Amino acid sequence: MKMKIISIIAILVILMTGCEQSVDSASDQYNRVNVDPVRLKQGESLFNKNCAVCHGHQAQGADNWRKRDKEGKFPAPPLNGTAHAWHHPKQALMYTIKNGTQALGGSMPAWKDKLTDEEIESIIYWFQAKWPDQLYQAWVRRDKESNKAK
Repeated sequence: MKMKIISIIAILVILMTGCEQSVDSASDQYNRVNVDPVRLKQGESLFNKNCAVCHGHQAQGADNWRKRDKEGKFPAPPLNGTAHAWHHPKQALMYTIKNGTQALGGSMPAWKDKLTDEEIESIIYWFQAKWPDQLYQAWVRRDKESNKAK
């Protein structure tokens, strides 16, 4: 009986903690408590249609992404949390996707005429869902600091 009560209390504490996080961050763009499955699916679909040819269907990047190709350019990096995408605030991720990297000597084309801001945000939402929580929280801190600097 005592074990049952402890289990029920533990479950209630976990549920209340989850509810508290959801309420506190309901309007927070960084909320990972309530993942939106529709937006996630949209992001995956858009990524596979537009990005996977270079970044891979699981956002794993090119095998040799750290080595320059014969033209001196780096192949597409992973976006799944195993490379440097998490170092960049959302504004920089949006800018890079919209404008590409060709003006900087890279290979990525601009997507601003093909994808809306909402679609780009869904793509980011999808590949960020692949990031481990600790990495995502580090990105949140960086992104919030970036927003303060504006």
